[in-house]
Amino acid sequence: MLQSSSLTLLLLPVAHGQTDNAVFSGSNTFLTTVLPSTSIHNLGGDLAPTGTGFSYQSLTSTVTLSTDSISGETALWASTIAVANGSATSTPAPSTTLSSSSTSFTLLQGSVRTTPLANGTSTGNSTSTQTSAAAQPTNTQPCNNYPEFCTRKYSNITEVAAHNSPFVTPNNAAANQALGVIDQLNDGIRMLQGQTHMVNNTLFYCHTSCDLLNAGTAESYFTDITRWVRRHPYDVVTLLIGNADLVNVNNYAALLQSSGLARYAYIPSEVPMGIDAWPTLSEMILTQKRVVIFMDYNANHTAVPYILDEFSYVWETPFSPTNRSFPCTQQRPPGLSSGDAQRRMYLMNHNLNTELTLAGTSILVVTVSLLNVTNNVTGPGSLGVTADHCTERWSRPPNFLLVDYYNVGGGSVFKVAAELNNVTYDRNAVVHHLCHLADLPLALDVQAESQNKTNHAAL
Repeated sequence: MLQSSSLTLLLLPVAHGQTDNAVFSGSNTFLTTVLPSTSIHNLGGDLAPTGTGFSYQSLTSTVTLSTDSISGETALWASTIAVANGSATSTPAPSTTLSSSSTSFTLLQGSVRTTPLANGTSTGNSTSTQTSAAAQPTNTQPCNNYPEFCTRKYSNITEVAAHNSPFVTPNNAAANQALGVIDQLNDGIRMLQGQTHMVNNTLFYCHTSCDLLNAGTAESYFTDITRWVRRHPYDVVTLLIGNADLVNVNNYAALLQSSGLARYAYIPSEVPMGIDAWPTLSEMILTQKRVVIFMDYNANHTAVPYILDEFSYVWETPFSPTNRSFPCTQQRPPGLSSGDAQRRMYLMNHNLNTELTLAGTSILVVTVSLLNVTNNVTGPGSLGVTADHCTERWSRPPNFLLVDYYNVGGGSVFKVAAELNNVTYDRNAVVHHLCHLADLPLALDVQAESQNKTNHAAL
């Protein structure tokens, strides 16, 4: 906590690869001011609120929600699925009808492929198949980029998540992505995470402080997502809202309604819902309730049932990691028993940060120089190795892989997810905006590079 006059951090631009005492490339000076009495702990990183203003929810009983509350907006689809011989318009796929007190609908059907290991067993996210004497048509309509996912539960799929999805401002210390949300979704990202702050009664997506990076209003971001979701009817998208200022959940509900995103929001049948109770992607697609909205703090399922308390459904590994070993321990919510952790999905934080000290102030920035390693399939500190460690430790793969600059590595982050899901990754079919580290217009200073070498030598 600063006790004296305000501190201004001035980060001068340098050309890519320079080794002066400056931090970021580009033509503009990056300037931010830290005011007196403003907390600067973990500046640039992901902050968990501290103090008495927040708490983790602890539900002692399961609440069953009425399906009548959402049936009015449920759009039922009569769907004909393309089969192996391509005669989608003339040969309907087999179907299954589910019934409830308020709705009935037809599910997408299709074959699911698993990848056996050498010992004849299979690992990763997969769905059991049934053997039939009669030939069965094969679904060729992808759900979240793969036909195999259509009959899998939402909780039985590993997706790549964009860490701080909105923060794409070039030459800014707090940027975490190179491409905007539409490109992210087009490329295969299916979880969008970001931190929000309230400024003058308006919610913005800002990184730590809106003086550090302001990516625009939450309503604008939600509207962009809505437009994409509307144009991609076979995709299920997850939104993880960081409520850094502990704003009342009704403020978010108003923006989700005005942006149109709320009409696609999924409402669970019970709260909290165990990992095996989630619907399949096809159920969510056919009811058009295919946007799952989590909030880390201050969710209230009674007031807004479609904004889900993240930590009642998902736990996380340590966030804002600076350790290349990426321990796969359960960090949030604190005190969660091993049994309860097994009954929830989990998010693997895999975004490497470097801590810099500037004018006595600590700031976390993305370790850009190691992105090709951090996002890789193999090697120490890679996404693939960490995911394998997590899978071994918890006997199941992570549900979400939270990464920075997902496009660095030539699609490696999506390949890791595909392997965990036991599907075949097709770079040309899924990803469009891939690059390598040399294409990324960012540079680290000498201090950051020195820390990276020290960390690398320690492995």
